[in-house]
Amino acid sequence: MSLLDTRERKRASPTPPPAAAHPGLGRRIRAAKWSYLYLAPMAVLLLAFVVYPIFASFGYTFYRWNGIGAPGNYVGLANFRQILGDSIFWGAVEHTFVYAFVLVPVQLLLALALALVLNNPKLKFALFFRTVYFIPVVTSAAVVGVVIQLMLANFGDSAGSLLAKTGMTNGHIDWLGDPHTALAVIIAIGIWHTLGYNLVYFLAGLQTIPAELYEAAKLDGCGPVQSFFRITIPMLRQVGVVIVVLAFIGSFQVFDLVQVLTGGGPYFATEVVNTYIYHLAFGGSAGAAAQPDIGLASAASFLYGLLLIVFSALQVLALRGISRRRAAADR
Repeated sequence: MSLLDTRERKRASPTPPPAAAHPGLGRRIRAAKWSYLYLAPMAVLLLAFVVYPIFASFGYTFYRWNGIGAPGNYVGLANFRQILGDSIFWGAVEHTFVYAFVLVPVQLLLALALALVLNNPKLKFALFFRTVYFIPVVTSAAVVGVVIQLMLANFGDSAGSLLAKTGMTNGHIDWLGDPHTALAVIIAIGIWHTLGYNLVYFLAGLQTIPAELYEAAKLDGCGPVQSFFRITIPMLRQVGVVIVVLAFIGSFQVFDLVQVLTGGGPYFATEVVNTYIYHLAFGGSAGAAAQPDIGLASAASFLYGLLLIVFSALQVLALRGISRRRAAADR
């Protein structure tokens, strides 16, 4: 290679543009001032009704207080010791995790299967079916609970008789009054009630996949199953991570459905952490105290929050590990 060729190449090569000066924080805020203005009301409400109560309630964990007047009976860490030694609290934690770890996988599989069917452009009345599956989401859990209770009261025996004929049961089933079936019934209702959320997310994810990919795969001889595992699943990977995280967050917040259907009974068989905390704060069937105790409820809330932080950290680490292994495999 001659020296002339080298000089010509240097002249032909594009000169890299100078590095743009990094704008300061104030300049970036001024540039996006309208965005911050629109976000300000929600941020103020979040700070006032979510963040502040979390820190404000921490002080109550050191008192025995029924919520009337100023707290004055300082007990130190006794509330935490009482909660840690309460078997009903750990039973509520177990029920909450069972609810989440059964509901989320089943619901995601059903939502993905329905989304694949409803995403078919040849399906008639697709909008009608999408509306039907999303209606339970916009229905209040209290209304759902009352309607389900009425249905079980009127048709529960008929369903039990059908199961008895198949040999699965011995006869009458008290669906919400039997400790062996109550939690399973609540999980089934929870799956049906919030299925529409994940269905919408999966539908949105499926509609972002270019149709050309499926056409090219079809020309290459790929069948529906191969296209599903080689195109659909990889393209839904990012959306799927978000859906899984949101589904677990929603499942750990279960309260209203349990409170309306069983109130945590029978015999604490469906007591989840949020109903346990509610009963401690306002009195009820929780085992640690029959009388309202804001201090105990605050201590239980903080312990449950710590458990969720640990679980969330493990979930983030697991997802990062899976992403790194898949990225290394794609290389």
